[in-house]
Amino acid sequence: MVLIAVVGLVALIGGLVAAMGFDDALALATGGGSDTHEAAPEVTKNDSVAITHSSQKSAETVVVAPFKEIIVNIHATTATGRQTTRFLKLNAALVYDETLPGAAHVEERMVFVRDAFQDYLRQLSERDVQGSAGITILKAELLRRARSVSDSEAPREILISDLIVQ
Repeated sequence: MVLIAVVGLVALIGGLVAAMGFDDALALATGGGSDTHEAAPEVTKNDSVAITHSSQKSAETVVVAPFKEIIVNIHATTATGRQTTRFLKLNAALVYDETLPGAAHVEERMVFVRDAFQDYLRQLSERDVQGSAGITILKAELLRRARSVSDSEAPREILISDLIVQ
């Protein structure tokens, strides 16, 4: 019984460190303050939100740039095996670091990034977006395309607020 409690405690601490990072988890455990702070988001042009995060190690400013809603047809198979189409509706945002080289190209090329997203989404099937693995692959592919079109490593993440298949 004690072994189970010890294993559970180790798993809890490991999960906390993995989720928060070592420094923040240590600060939480010791009651000390963290050496990082986040400023309140400031709204910039095109409804993008800039968030500044700085610490003693580095300073970075990330911008969250939402896309207009994307609706495309995707392939699906019915229960009887017949091929059909479904609508896929996606609301997403691109997170990029504006301090990295080439970040200025990201905002300029957002229309082309959206177009690349639509081209990719039209090739998907209903099975491709099922489950957490499907969403993870989708986000990775969209991020790869955003980096390719912007010709920069500034894009950091794709945030998905809505993904509906109908």
